[in-house]
Amino acid sequence: MLAAKFAEKPWSETLQLVRRCMDKIRADPRPCERLQACLQRVQEALNVSSLNAMVSRLEVIARTRGLGSHLSPTETACYLTADLFYLEVLLQPDGGVRDVKVAQHGEPPVSSASLAELLRMKNFEAFSTKLEDLASLYNIPGDNDTKIKMYTALQFLEKDLLTISHLPRLLSERDVQLDMILNGRTGRVTAGQEGGPMRIQYYISPSDALSFTSQTGEDALSQVAVVTVGTSCTAHTLQLASLIPLPPQLGPLGLPLFSALGEVTSEALPATFLLKLQPPVPLSSSVIQRISRITEIAVTKSDQQWEPLPQLLVGSDCKESWTAEEVLFEQTLPGNQVHRYVLSGSAWAGESWEGCLVDLVPFTHPGHVFPILELLRHQSAANILLSSCLSGLRRFSESPCHLFCELRPESGSSFSVTFHVPDRSSLAVLFVTLADCRRVHCRLFAPELIDSSADEYISRVMTRCMSVPITMRAIHKNLAKAAPCHTADVAEDAEAGPPASSNSCPSPGSKATATPPSSQGFYVMSVTSAPEGNDANTEAPADPCPVASVAVFSH
Repeated sequence: MLAAKFAEKPWSETLQLVRRCMDKIRADPRPCERLQACLQRVQEALNVSSLNAMVSRLEVIARTRGLGSHLSPTETACYLTADLFYLEVLLQPDGGVRDVKVAQHGEPPVSSASLAELLRMKNFEAFSTKLEDLASLYNIPGDNDTKIKMYTALQFLEKDLLTISHLPRLLSERDVQLDMILNGRTGRVTAGQEGGPMRIQYYISPSDALSFTSQTGEDALSQVAVVTVGTSCTAHTLQLASLIPLPPQLGPLGLPLFSALGEVTSEALPATFLLKLQPPVPLSSSVIQRISRITEIAVTKSDQQWEPLPQLLVGSDCKESWTAEEVLFEQTLPGNQVHRYVLSGSAWAGESWEGCLVDLVPFTHPGHVFPILELLRHQSAANILLSSCLSGLRRFSESPCHLFCELRPESGSSFSVTFHVPDRSSLAVLFVTLADCRRVHCRLFAPELIDSSADEYISRVMTRCMSVPITMRAIHKNLAKAAPCHTADVAEDAEAGPPASSNSCPSPGSKATATPPSSQGFYVMSVTSAPEGNDANTEAPADPCPVASVAVFSH
Protein backbone atom coordinates (compact mmCIF):
# COMPACT_ATOMS: atom_id res chain seq x y z
CA MET A 1 0.00 0.00 0.00
CA LEU A 2 2.80 2.41 0.88
CA ALA A 3 4.65 1.60 -2.32
CA ALA A 4 1.55 2.33 -4.44
CA LYS A 5 0.43 5.47 -2.60
CA PHE A 6 3.81 7.09 -2.02
CA ALA A 7 5.71 5.94 -5.08
CA GLU A 8 6.21 9.51 -6.29
CA LYS A 9 6.74 11.09 -2.84
CA PRO A 10 9.90 11.46 -0.79
CA TRP A 11 10.84 9.08 2.02
CA SER A 12 10.28 11.76 4.65
CA GLU A 13 6.53 11.86 3.95
CA THR A 14 6.34 8.05 4.03
CA LEU A 15 8.09 8.08 7.38
CA GLN A 16 5.65 10.64 8.79
CA LEU A 17 2.68 8.51 7.70
CA VAL A 18 4.02 5.40 9.41
CA ARG A 19 4.75 7.31 12.60
CA ARG A 20 1.22 8.83 12.65
CA CYS A 21 -0.22 5.34 12.32
CA MET A 22 1.86 4.09 15.22
CA ASP A 23 0.92 7.05 17.43
CA LYS A 24 -2.82 6.46 17.04
CA ILE A 25 -4.68 5.09 20.06
CA ARG A 26 -5.40 1.40 19.58
CA ALA A 27 -7.62 -0.94 21.57
CA ASP A 28 -4.73 -3.39 21.87
CA PRO A 29 -1.93 -1.79 23.93
CA ARG A 30 0.70 -4.04 22.35
CA PRO A 31 2.72 -2.46 19.51
CA CYS A 32 1.86 -3.47 15.97
CA GLU A 33 4.68 -5.70 14.74
CA ARG A 34 3.97 -4.98 11.07
CA LEU A 35 4.11 -1.23 11.60
CA GLN A 36 7.31 -1.57 13.62
CA ALA A 37 8.94 -3.63 10.91
CA CYS A 38 7.78 -1.18 8.29
CA LEU A 39 9.12 1.80 10.23
CA GLN A 40 12.44 0.06 10.77
CA ARG A 41 12.83 -0.68 7.06
CA VAL A 42 11.99 2.92 6.19
CA GLN A 43 14.52 4.17 8.73
CA GLU A 44 17.23 1.92 7.33
CA ALA A 45 16.57 3.26 3.84
CA LEU A 46 17.06 6.86 4.99
CA ASN A 47 20.45 8.51 5.12
CA VAL A 48 20.90 9.91 8.65
CA SER A 49 22.22 13.36 7.86
CA SER A 50 20.09 15.64 10.04
CA LEU A 51 19.03 16.08 13.64
CA ASN A 52 15.49 14.83 13.01
CA ALA A 53 16.77 11.73 11.19
CA MET A 54 19.12 10.84 14.05
CA VAL A 55 16.38 11.33 16.65
CA SER A 56 13.97 9.19 14.62
CA ARG A 57 16.53 6.39 14.35
CA LEU A 58 17.23 6.48 18.09
CA GLU A 59 13.50 6.36 18.84
CA VAL A 60 13.07 3.26 16.66
CA ILE A 61 16.01 1.53 18.35
CA ALA A 62 14.61 2.37 21.80
CA ARG A 63 11.16 1.08 20.88
CA THR A 64 12.68 -2.14 19.51
CA ARG A 65 14.53 -2.76 22.79
CA GLY A 66 11.52 -1.93 24.96
CA LEU A 67 12.82 1.45 26.13
CA GLY A 68 11.27 4.88 26.23
CA SER A 69 12.68 7.91 24.44
CA HIS A 70 12.24 11.68 24.37
CA LEU A 71 14.04 14.76 23.11
CA SER A 72 15.20 17.45 25.51
CA PRO A 73 13.44 20.86 25.33
CA THR A 74 16.60 22.40 23.90
CA GLU A 75 16.81 19.61 21.27
CA THR A 76 20.44 19.03 22.16
CA ALA A 77 20.02 15.61 23.78
CA CYS A 78 17.96 12.48 23.19
CA TYR A 79 17.22 10.27 26.19
CA LEU A 80 16.68 6.50 25.98
CA THR A 81 15.10 5.54 29.29
CA ALA A 82 14.25 2.47 31.37
CA ASP A 83 13.14 2.00 34.96
CA LEU A 84 16.63 1.76 36.45
CA PHE A 85 18.95 3.32 33.86
CA TYR A 86 19.02 5.74 30.94
CA LEU A 87 21.24 6.83 28.04
CA GLU A 88 21.88 10.48 27.26
CA VAL A 89 22.88 11.07 23.63
CA LEU A 90 24.28 14.58 23.18
CA LEU A 91 23.56 15.79 19.64
CA GLN A 92 24.91 18.45 17.32
CA PRO A 93 22.63 20.64 15.12
CA ASP A 94 23.54 18.64 12.02
CA GLY A 95 22.67 15.31 13.65
CA GLY A 96 26.19 14.43 14.73
CA VAL A 97 26.89 12.85 18.11
CA ARG A 98 29.06 14.69 20.64
CA ASP A 99 28.88 12.13 23.44
CA VAL A 100 26.88 9.25 24.90
CA LYS A 101 26.48 8.95 28.68
CA VAL A 102 25.18 5.93 30.58
CA ALA A 103 23.55 6.45 33.98
CA GLN A 104 22.88 3.26 35.93
CA HIS A 105 20.76 3.10 39.05
CA GLY A 106 22.22 5.12 41.88
CA GLU A 107 25.29 6.13 39.86
CA PRO A 108 26.17 9.36 38.02
CA PRO A 109 26.24 9.41 34.20
CA VAL A 110 29.47 8.06 32.70
CA SER A 111 30.65 8.75 29.14
CA SER A 112 30.76 5.71 26.86
CA ALA A 113 33.32 6.12 24.11
CA SER A 114 32.35 2.86 22.40
CA LEU A 115 28.63 3.75 22.14
CA ALA A 116 29.43 7.25 20.89
CA GLU A 117 31.80 5.88 18.25
CA LEU A 118 29.16 3.43 16.98
CA LEU A 119 26.66 6.27 16.48
CA ARG A 120 29.28 8.47 14.78
CA MET A 121 30.00 5.60 12.38
CA LYS A 122 26.23 5.16 11.95
CA ASN A 123 26.58 1.52 12.92
CA PHE A 124 23.08 1.40 14.37
CA GLU A 125 22.86 -2.40 14.38
CA ALA A 126 25.88 -2.75 16.68
CA PHE A 127 24.58 0.11 18.85
CA SER A 128 21.25 -1.67 19.21
CA THR A 129 23.02 -4.89 20.23
CA LYS A 130 25.02 -3.04 22.90
CA LEU A 131 21.81 -1.48 24.15
CA GLU A 132 20.22 -4.92 24.38
CA ASP A 133 23.10 -6.18 26.56
CA LEU A 134 22.63 -3.21 28.87
CA ALA A 135 18.87 -3.63 29.04
CA SER A 136 19.24 -7.35 29.81
CA LEU A 137 20.75 -6.44 33.19
CA TYR A 138 17.43 -4.84 34.20
CA ASN A 139 14.99 -6.87 32.12
CA ILE A 140 13.46 -8.41 35.22
CA PRO A 141 9.73 -8.67 35.96
CA GLY A 142 8.53 -7.22 39.23
CA ASP A 143 8.46 -3.93 41.03
CA ASN A 144 11.36 -1.51 41.19
CA ASP A 145 12.26 -2.53 44.72
CA THR A 146 12.84 -6.15 43.62
CA LYS A 147 14.81 -5.02 40.58
CA ILE A 148 17.05 -2.84 42.75
CA LYS A 149 17.77 -5.74 45.10
CA MET A 150 18.63 -8.04 42.19
CA TYR A 151 20.94 -5.45 40.71
CA THR A 152 22.57 -4.93 44.13
CA ALA A 153 23.15 -8.69 44.46
CA LEU A 154 24.77 -8.73 41.02
CA GLN A 155 27.07 -5.84 41.96
CA PHE A 156 28.31 -7.61 45.11
CA LEU A 157 28.80 -10.85 43.16
CA GLU A 158 30.97 -9.00 40.62
CA LYS A 159 32.94 -7.39 43.44
CA ASP A 160 33.67 -10.78 45.04
CA LEU A 161 34.68 -12.36 41.73
CA LEU A 162 37.09 -9.50 41.06
CA THR A 163 38.59 -9.90 44.52
CA ILE A 164 39.05 -13.64 43.99
CA SER A 165 40.70 -13.12 40.60
CA HIS A 166 43.37 -10.95 42.25
CA LEU A 167 44.30 -13.48 44.95
CA PRO A 168 47.86 -14.84 44.60
CA ARG A 169 48.45 -18.29 43.13
CA LEU A 170 51.12 -20.31 41.33
CA LEU A 171 51.43 -19.78 37.57
CA SER A 172 51.56 -22.61 35.04
CA GLU A 173 51.85 -20.54 31.82
CA ARG A 174 54.39 -17.90 30.86
CA ASP A 175 51.69 -15.47 29.76
CA VAL A 176 49.89 -14.28 32.90
CA GLN A 177 46.61 -13.52 31.12
CA LEU A 178 46.64 -16.84 29.30
CA ASP A 179 47.31 -18.60 32.59
CA MET A 180 44.31 -16.88 34.15
CA ILE A 181 42.08 -18.13 31.34
CA LEU A 182 43.19 -21.75 31.63
CA ASN A 183 43.99 -22.04 35.33
CA GLY A 184 42.51 -19.05 37.18
CA ARG A 185 39.95 -19.69 39.91
CA THR A 186 37.51 -17.40 38.10
CA GLY A 187 39.13 -17.32 34.68
CA ARG A 188 40.19 -14.00 33.23
CA VAL A 189 37.67 -11.51 34.65
CA THR A 190 36.87 -8.24 32.89
CA ALA A 191 34.79 -5.86 34.98
CA GLY A 192 31.68 -4.38 33.39
CA GLN A 193 32.50 -1.14 31.62
CA GLU A 194 30.23 1.55 30.21
CA GLY A 195 27.16 -0.22 31.47
CA GLY A 196 28.14 -3.61 30.10
CA PRO A 197 28.11 -6.85 32.11
CA MET A 198 31.14 -8.61 33.60
CA ARG A 199 32.85 -11.07 31.27
CA ILE A 200 34.85 -14.19 32.16
CA GLN A 201 37.22 -15.86 29.71
CA TYR A 202 37.45 -19.44 30.92
CA TYR A 203 38.96 -21.56 28.10
CA ILE A 204 41.00 -21.28 24.92
CA SER A 205 42.10 -24.06 22.59
CA PRO A 206 45.82 -24.85 22.19
CA SER A 207 45.80 -23.70 18.56
CA ASP A 208 44.14 -20.37 19.44
CA ALA A 209 46.48 -19.93 22.41
CA LEU A 210 49.42 -19.69 19.99
CA SER A 211 47.98 -16.51 18.47
CA PHE A 212 46.60 -15.13 21.75
CA THR A 213 48.06 -11.78 22.85
CA SER A 214 47.10 -10.43 26.24
CA GLN A 215 47.84 -6.86 25.19
CA THR A 216 44.87 -6.68 22.81
CA GLY A 217 42.32 -7.48 25.51
CA GLU A 218 40.12 -9.20 22.92
CA ASP A 219 38.22 -12.37 23.76
CA ALA A 220 37.32 -13.44 20.21
CA LEU A 221 39.57 -16.51 20.39
CA SER A 222 38.41 -17.73 23.80
CA GLN A 223 35.19 -19.02 25.28
CA VAL A 224 33.40 -16.41 27.38
CA ALA A 225 30.78 -16.42 30.13
CA VAL A 226 28.84 -13.18 30.71
CA VAL A 227 27.78 -12.70 34.33
CA THR A 228 24.22 -11.47 34.76
CA VAL A 229 21.04 -12.10 36.76
CA GLY A 230 17.71 -13.58 35.70
CA THR A 231 14.31 -14.45 37.07
CA SER A 232 13.40 -17.79 38.59
CA CYS A 233 10.07 -19.44 39.33
CA THR A 234 11.33 -20.24 42.85
CA ALA A 235 13.02 -18.00 45.40
CA HIS A 236 16.77 -18.33 46.02
CA THR A 237 18.95 -16.76 48.68
CA LEU A 238 21.25 -14.21 47.03
CA GLN A 239 23.93 -12.10 48.64
CA LEU A 240 23.29 -8.41 49.35
CA ALA A 241 26.82 -7.82 50.70
CA SER A 242 30.34 -9.02 50.06
CA LEU A 243 30.94 -12.59 51.30
CA ILE A 244 34.75 -12.43 51.34
CA PRO A 245 36.23 -11.49 54.73
CA LEU A 246 39.01 -8.92 54.98
CA PRO A 247 41.73 -9.96 54.66
CA PRO A 248 40.72 -12.86 52.34
CA GLN A 249 41.46 -16.37 53.58
CA LEU A 250 42.29 -19.46 51.52
CA GLY A 251 41.32 -23.02 52.35
CA PRO A 252 43.54 -26.11 52.08
CA LEU A 253 42.73 -26.49 48.36
CA GLY A 254 43.68 -22.90 47.58
CA LEU A 255 40.08 -21.74 47.24
CA PRO A 256 38.80 -18.69 49.16
CA LEU A 257 36.64 -19.04 52.25
CA PHE A 258 33.30 -17.21 52.38
CA SER A 259 31.28 -15.66 55.16
CA ALA A 260 28.00 -17.34 55.99
CA LEU A 261 24.83 -15.99 54.46
CA GLY A 262 22.65 -14.29 57.06
CA GLU A 263 19.61 -12.07 57.32
CA VAL A 264 21.74 -8.95 56.91
CA THR A 265 23.96 -10.19 54.07
CA SER A 266 21.34 -11.98 51.96
CA GLU A 267 17.68 -12.17 51.00
CA ALA A 268 15.41 -14.64 49.22
CA LEU A 269 14.63 -13.30 45.75
CA PRO A 270 12.83 -14.80 42.74
CA ALA A 271 16.07 -14.80 40.74
CA THR A 272 19.41 -16.53 40.13
CA PHE A 273 22.78 -15.42 38.89
CA LEU A 274 23.52 -16.55 35.34
CA LEU A 275 26.59 -17.44 33.31
CA LYS A 276 25.63 -16.65 29.73
CA LEU A 277 27.95 -18.83 27.62
CA GLN A 278 29.26 -17.27 24.39
CA PRO A 279 29.21 -19.32 22.26
CA PRO A 280 26.82 -21.93 23.70
CA VAL A 281 28.62 -25.12 24.75
CA PRO A 282 27.49 -28.72 24.07
CA LEU A 283 27.44 -30.33 27.53
CA SER A 284 27.11 -34.03 28.27
CA SER A 285 24.33 -35.18 30.57
CA SER A 286 26.85 -36.16 33.27
CA VAL A 287 28.35 -32.66 33.33
CA ILE A 288 24.89 -31.09 33.51
CA GLN A 289 24.01 -33.34 36.43
CA ARG A 290 27.21 -32.40 38.27
CA ILE A 291 26.51 -28.69 37.75
CA SER A 292 23.00 -29.24 39.11
CA ARG A 293 24.40 -30.92 42.22
CA ILE A 294 26.78 -27.99 42.79
CA THR A 295 24.15 -25.26 42.40
CA GLU A 296 21.16 -27.25 43.70
CA ILE A 297 19.21 -25.99 40.70
CA ALA A 298 17.81 -28.87 38.68
CA VAL A 299 18.11 -29.12 34.91
CA THR A 300 15.33 -31.35 33.62
CA LYS A 301 15.61 -33.34 30.41
CA SER A 302 12.15 -32.30 29.31
CA ASP A 303 13.40 -28.74 28.88
CA GLN A 304 16.32 -29.74 26.65
CA GLN A 305 16.83 -31.44 23.31
CA TRP A 306 19.13 -34.39 24.02
CA GLU A 307 21.36 -35.72 21.25
CA PRO A 308 24.64 -37.66 21.00
CA LEU A 309 27.53 -35.32 21.76
CA PRO A 310 29.30 -35.83 18.38
CA GLN A 311 26.06 -34.90 16.64
CA LEU A 312 25.87 -31.67 18.65
CA LEU A 313 29.47 -30.83 17.71
CA VAL A 314 28.92 -31.19 13.95
CA GLY A 315 25.52 -29.45 14.01
CA SER A 316 22.88 -29.79 11.34
CA ASP A 317 25.27 -31.29 8.76
CA CYS A 318 25.13 -34.66 10.51
CA LYS A 319 21.52 -34.92 11.66
CA GLU A 320 20.31 -36.92 8.68
CA SER A 321 23.39 -39.15 8.52
CA TRP A 322 23.46 -39.86 12.25
CA THR A 323 20.49 -42.19 11.96
CA ALA A 324 22.66 -44.48 9.85
CA GLU A 325 24.59 -47.38 11.39
CA GLU A 326 27.95 -45.69 10.77
CA VAL A 327 29.02 -42.10 10.10
CA LEU A 328 32.24 -41.46 8.18
CA PHE A 329 34.46 -38.39 8.50
CA GLU A 330 37.53 -37.63 6.41
CA GLN A 331 40.44 -35.49 7.58
CA THR A 332 43.14 -34.11 5.30
CA LEU A 333 46.41 -33.38 7.08
CA PRO A 334 49.39 -31.36 5.79
CA GLY A 335 51.16 -33.18 2.99
CA ASN A 336 47.83 -34.47 1.60
CA GLN A 337 47.72 -37.29 4.14
CA VAL A 338 44.15 -38.56 4.51
CA HIS A 339 42.62 -40.09 7.63
CA ARG A 340 39.13 -41.54 7.90
CA TYR A 341 37.23 -41.83 11.18
CA VAL A 342 34.08 -43.89 11.45
CA LEU A 343 31.64 -43.55 14.35
CA SER A 344 28.83 -45.93 15.18
CA GLY A 345 25.63 -43.99 15.69
CA SER A 346 24.20 -46.53 18.15
CA ALA A 347 27.39 -46.67 20.24
CA TRP A 348 27.49 -42.89 20.79
CA ALA A 349 23.78 -42.74 21.58
CA GLY A 350 24.35 -44.05 25.11
CA GLU A 351 23.34 -42.04 28.15
CA SER A 352 26.90 -41.14 29.18
CA TRP A 353 27.58 -39.42 25.82
CA GLU A 354 24.23 -37.74 25.21
CA GLY A 355 24.05 -34.01 25.76
CA CYS A 356 22.48 -30.72 24.80
CA LEU A 357 23.52 -27.22 23.77
CA VAL A 358 23.63 -24.97 26.85
CA ASP A 359 23.81 -21.17 26.81
CA LEU A 360 22.73 -20.32 30.39
CA VAL A 361 24.09 -21.79 33.62
CA PRO A 362 22.20 -20.61 36.77
CA PHE A 363 23.89 -20.39 40.18
CA THR A 364 23.35 -18.60 43.49
CA HIS A 365 26.74 -18.22 45.21
CA PRO A 366 30.21 -16.99 44.15
CA GLY A 367 31.65 -20.28 45.46
CA HIS A 368 29.81 -22.08 42.65
CA VAL A 369 31.83 -20.34 39.96
CA PHE A 370 35.09 -22.27 40.53
CA PRO A 371 33.71 -25.83 40.01
CA ILE A 372 31.36 -24.72 37.22
CA LEU A 373 34.22 -23.18 35.23
CA GLU A 374 36.34 -26.30 35.80
CA LEU A 375 33.56 -28.51 34.44
CA LEU A 376 33.09 -26.18 31.45
CA ARG A 377 36.83 -26.36 30.77
CA HIS A 378 36.77 -30.14 30.98
CA GLN A 379 33.84 -30.33 28.58
CA SER A 380 35.45 -27.82 26.19
CA ALA A 381 38.62 -29.93 26.07
CA ALA A 382 36.58 -33.07 25.34
CA ASN A 383 34.68 -31.23 22.61
CA ILE A 384 37.94 -30.11 20.97
CA LEU A 385 39.32 -33.66 20.98
CA LEU A 386 36.19 -35.07 19.33
CA SER A 387 35.80 -32.12 16.94
CA SER A 388 39.30 -32.76 15.58
CA CYS A 389 37.85 -35.89 13.95
CA LEU A 390 34.38 -34.61 13.07
CA SER A 391 34.83 -32.44 9.99
CA GLY A 392 34.56 -33.49 6.38
CA LEU A 393 31.41 -35.62 6.66
CA ARG A 394 31.33 -38.26 3.89
CA ARG A 395 28.39 -40.52 3.09
CA PHE A 396 30.68 -42.94 1.27
CA SER A 397 34.16 -42.82 -0.22
CA GLU A 398 36.29 -45.21 -2.23
CA SER A 399 39.39 -43.03 -2.59
CA PRO A 400 42.58 -44.31 -0.89
CA CYS A 401 43.46 -43.17 2.62
CA HIS A 402 46.56 -43.41 4.78
CA LEU A 403 44.83 -44.37 8.01
CA PHE A 404 41.39 -45.75 8.78
CA CYS A 405 40.16 -45.51 12.38
CA GLU A 406 37.07 -46.33 14.39
CA LEU A 407 36.08 -44.16 17.37
CA ARG A 408 34.08 -45.79 20.11
CA PRO A 409 33.04 -44.41 23.52
CA GLU A 410 34.30 -46.24 26.60
CA SER A 411 33.06 -44.08 29.48
CA GLY A 412 31.92 -40.53 30.13
CA SER A 413 35.51 -39.27 29.89
CA SER A 414 37.29 -41.80 27.65
CA PHE A 415 37.10 -43.23 24.15
CA SER A 416 39.10 -45.65 22.02
CA VAL A 417 40.60 -45.37 18.53
CA THR A 418 41.01 -48.70 16.69
CA PHE A 419 43.26 -48.72 13.63
CA HIS A 420 45.26 -51.02 11.37
CA VAL A 421 48.96 -51.47 12.21
CA PRO A 422 51.22 -50.64 9.22
CA ASP A 423 52.64 -53.69 7.39
CA ARG A 424 50.90 -56.10 9.78
CA SER A 425 47.66 -58.06 9.62
CA SER A 426 46.63 -56.90 13.06
CA LEU A 427 44.90 -54.04 14.82
CA ALA A 428 45.98 -51.61 17.49
CA VAL A 429 43.87 -49.62 19.94
CA LEU A 430 44.58 -46.22 21.47
CA PHE A 431 42.71 -45.70 24.73
CA VAL A 432 42.25 -41.95 25.48
CA THR A 433 41.17 -40.66 28.89
CA LEU A 434 40.63 -36.97 29.58
CA ALA A 435 41.62 -36.54 33.23
CA ASP A 436 40.86 -32.82 33.11
CA CYS A 437 41.22 -29.95 30.65
CA ARG A 438 45.03 -29.93 31.17
CA ARG A 439 45.88 -33.64 31.11
CA VAL A 440 45.16 -36.36 28.56
CA HIS A 441 46.22 -39.92 29.41
CA CYS A 442 46.77 -42.33 26.50
CA ARG A 443 47.51 -46.07 26.43
CA LEU A 444 48.45 -47.85 23.23
CA PHE A 445 47.68 -51.54 22.79
CA ALA A 446 49.65 -52.73 19.77
CA PRO A 447 51.36 -56.03 18.90
CA GLU A 448 55.11 -56.27 19.54
CA LEU A 449 55.14 -52.95 21.38
CA ILE A 450 57.87 -53.22 23.96
CA ASP A 451 58.73 -49.59 24.67
CA SER A 452 57.18 -48.60 28.02
CA SER A 453 57.70 -44.89 27.27
CA ALA A 454 55.29 -44.96 24.32
CA ASP A 455 52.24 -44.13 26.45
CA GLU A 456 53.96 -41.13 28.00
CA TYR A 457 55.09 -39.91 24.59
CA ILE A 458 51.60 -40.22 23.09
CA SER A 459 50.02 -38.51 26.08
CA ARG A 460 52.39 -35.56 25.72
CA VAL A 461 51.62 -35.21 22.01
CA MET A 462 47.86 -35.42 22.61
CA THR A 463 47.96 -32.92 25.49
CA ARG A 464 50.01 -30.47 23.47
CA CYS A 465 47.99 -30.44 20.23
CA MET A 466 44.56 -31.67 21.49
CA SER A 467 44.08 -33.31 18.10
CA VAL A 468 43.36 -36.98 17.47
CA PRO A 469 44.48 -36.91 13.77
CA ILE A 470 47.84 -35.30 14.58
CA THR A 471 48.45 -37.79 17.38
CA MET A 472 47.44 -40.72 15.16
CA ARG A 473 49.83 -39.50 12.48
CA ALA A 474 52.68 -39.56 15.02
CA ILE A 475 51.73 -43.07 16.18
CA HIS A 476 51.33 -44.33 12.64
CA LYS A 477 54.75 -42.99 11.64
CA ASN A 478 56.51 -44.59 14.60
CA LEU A 479 54.81 -47.94 14.11
CA ALA A 480 55.69 -47.83 10.41
CA LYS A 481 59.34 -47.40 11.34
CA ALA A 482 59.07 -50.48 13.60
CA ALA A 483 61.02 -48.54 16.22
CA PRO A 484 60.11 -47.43 19.75
CA CYS A 485 58.81 -43.93 20.31
CA HIS A 486 61.12 -41.38 21.93
CA THR A 487 59.88 -38.47 23.98
CA ALA A 488 62.43 -36.15 22.36
CA ASP A 489 60.42 -36.31 19.13
CA VAL A 490 57.29 -34.61 20.55
CA ALA A 491 57.72 -31.30 18.77
CA GLU A 492 58.80 -32.97 15.53
CA ASP A 493 55.89 -35.40 15.39
CA ALA A 494 53.31 -32.84 16.45
CA GLU A 495 54.26 -30.41 13.69
CA ALA A 496 56.06 -32.40 10.96
CA GLY A 497 54.47 -33.45 7.70
CA PRO A 498 53.19 -36.94 6.81
CA PRO A 499 55.52 -39.96 6.54
CA ALA A 500 57.29 -40.68 3.29
CA SER A 501 55.36 -43.90 2.70
CA SER A 502 51.71 -44.57 3.47
CA ASN A 503 49.41 -47.55 3.66
CA SER A 504 46.02 -47.80 2.11
CA CYS A 505 42.97 -48.31 4.31
CA PRO A 506 41.53 -51.79 5.00
CA SER A 507 39.42 -53.40 2.35
CA PRO A 508 35.65 -52.83 2.52
CA GLY A 509 35.10 -56.48 3.30
CA SER A 510 37.08 -56.47 6.52
CA LYS A 511 35.54 -55.31 9.76
CA ALA A 512 37.55 -54.38 12.82
CA THR A 513 36.27 -55.42 16.23
CA ALA A 514 37.77 -54.79 19.63
CA THR A 515 36.72 -55.46 23.19
CA PRO A 516 37.41 -52.89 25.92
CA PRO A 517 39.92 -53.62 28.68
CA SER A 518 38.56 -56.23 31.06
CA SER A 519 39.36 -57.20 34.61
CA GLN A 520 40.79 -60.53 33.35
CA GLY A 521 43.98 -58.89 32.10
CA PHE A 522 43.51 -59.51 28.35
CA TYR A 523 42.83 -57.09 25.53
CA VAL A 524 41.65 -59.08 22.51
CA MET A 525 41.55 -57.65 19.00
CA SER A 526 40.83 -59.41 15.74
CA VAL A 527 40.13 -58.85 12.06
CA THR A 528 37.16 -60.83 10.85
CA SER A 529 38.58 -61.24 7.36
CA ALA A 530 42.00 -62.40 8.61
CA PRO A 531 42.93 -66.10 8.30
CA GLU A 532 42.33 -68.40 11.19
CA GLY A 533 45.05 -68.76 13.75
CA ASN A 534 45.90 -65.07 13.87
CA ASP A 535 47.55 -64.26 17.19
CA ALA A 536 45.62 -62.13 19.64
CA ASN A 537 47.15 -59.23 21.43
CA THR A 538 47.30 -59.79 25.18
CA GLU A 539 48.87 -56.55 26.37
CA ALA A 540 48.15 -55.41 29.93
CA PRO A 541 44.71 -53.80 30.39
CA ALA A 542 44.28 -50.04 30.46
CA ASP A 543 43.60 -48.27 33.72
CA PRO A 544 41.43 -45.32 32.66
CA CYS A 545 41.68 -42.37 35.01
CA PRO A 546 38.35 -40.97 36.25
CA VAL A 547 37.45 -37.35 35.82
CA ALA A 548 39.12 -35.25 38.49
CA SER A 549 36.69 -34.31 41.23
CA VAL A 550 36.08 -30.67 42.02
CA ALA A 551 35.91 -29.40 45.58
CA VAL A 552 33.09 -27.01 46.50
CA PHE A 553 33.06 -24.87 49.62
CA SER A 554 29.64 -24.92 51.22
CA HIS A 555 28.12 -21.57 52.05
